[in-house]
Amino acid sequence: MAMIPVELAGRSYQVLVGHGLLDDTATHARKFLRKARVPVVADANAWAAHGERLAKSLATEGFEIAPYLVEPGEGSKSWDSLARLVDWLLEEGVERGDHVLALGGGVVGDLTGFACAILKRGCGFVQLPTTLLAQVDSSVGGKTAINTAAGKNLVGAFHQPSLVLADLDTLATLPARELRAGYAEVLKYGVLGDVDFFEWLEGQGAAVVGLESKPLERAVADSVAAKARIVAEDERETTGTRALLNLGHTFGHALEAETGFSDRLLHGEGVALGMVLAARYSARRDLTADGAAERVARAVVAAGLPAEVSALGLTCDGKALVAHMLHDKKMDAGTLPFILLRNIGEAFVAKDVALDDVAEFLDGQLSIA
Repeated sequence: MAMIPVELAGRSYQVLVGHGLLDDTATHARKFLRKARVPVVADANAWAAHGERLAKSLATEGFEIAPYLVEPGEGSKSWDSLARLVDWLLEEGVERGDHVLALGGGVVGDLTGFACAILKRGCGFVQLPTTLLAQVDSSVGGKTAINTAAGKNLVGAFHQPSLVLADLDTLATLPARELRAGYAEVLKYGVLGDVDFFEWLEGQGAAVVGLESKPLERAVADSVAAKARIVAEDERETTGTRALLNLGHTFGHALEAETGFSDRLLHGEGVALGMVLAARYSARRDLTADGAAERVARAVVAAGLPAEVSALGLTCDGKALVAHMLHDKKMDAGTLPFILLRNIGEAFVAKDVALDDVAEFLDGQLSIA
């Protein structure tokens, strides 16, 4: 088991990565549970697969679970879902000193975390991420949010969990496509800031996606450690360091919006494709070392992830995709920063990107045969 601290002023917490952690939830989370009845917000699929294990663990310490099931998918990150969840938590008598458990992927973690951030001006929560994407990304760092008609994650709050238990055994129940989508976020950490990790993934990526125990634990633990370092340095994304974690997301979110935030393009798939686009756009501007962009693309393709926008069969043009970007929450004084590359492992924030040029670039990507 790996134990990674997220060091924040006065609010540090631990992320545990290993096998069988869900069976020991009561042991690890005991100090956060004040009442015999424990509210658990769970993705319906995650509950079906892992709810019994969680309930059995808590029962060993005399706790009873009060489950609240959330339908899978981005559609659950909505105003209506948030309102229903908050009303339920109030009915359950959750107080500011209580903790709610969040069992599932990023949707449940985001929704639960945001509800806990605003409930009685803030109560605690514990993340029990059951997808690879959630384990290496959304469960760590305290970003919580819901989607709106204007775009993804535009309404939310910074609200750190008290503990994260990343049980690698839960990944065995994931569909292969969802597992690959989560791997995109693992690959991202190498592309943005650790060329040695990227090179290791070039050789071990298949083993990670194949859920081989030791490579999987290293990939998840190293990813969490990379994010923890960045979050500790720039928790609220004010210095620019944390913005690097958005590599692939500006392009990816625009593609997700164009596909209706649907199963047509999973979030991790959008990030993978967005990383390729960021690398290719960096090459277009003569920023990257020769061959870096296509090396990123090869790593994405090797993981079974999309690397060509044209394969999505979109009927829009580059200007339409750029229009989605204008709703990006990173917009600042009318300027949209992009995360670009000087080389693999050397991402930076570019604030001088002309959106007309981005649209022209995307036109070319949309038309690739």
